[in-house]
Amino acid sequence: MGNQEEQSLKEAKRAEKRAAEEAERLAKEQTRKKAYLAREQAIEEAQKERETKRSEKRAKEEIDQLAREQARREAYLAREKATAEAQEARKRKAEKLSPE
Repeated sequence: MGNQEEQSLKEAKRAEKRAAEEAERLAKEQTRKKAYLAREQAIEEAQKERETKRSEKRAKEEIDQLAREQARREAYLAREKATAEAQEARKRKAEKLSPE
């Protein structure tokens, strides 16, 4: 019986050791999963931030482009108006100078 008790004691110690190792393995796995999820979340947040900045930059560029186009249109219309006025002034001057 002494040998059987010793064998049971060894088996109980091995089972206890396996249980402790399993608990440690599960704890490490849980820590790895948490770290992985934290990294994934950080990456996702960084991507969202970059996309937001890109969108803001795009919107600003569109506004700037529209402002440039508006300024070009206004400048064109001003040149056309000045040309028409100059033409009209030359026409009036020519009419005044022409003998009746």
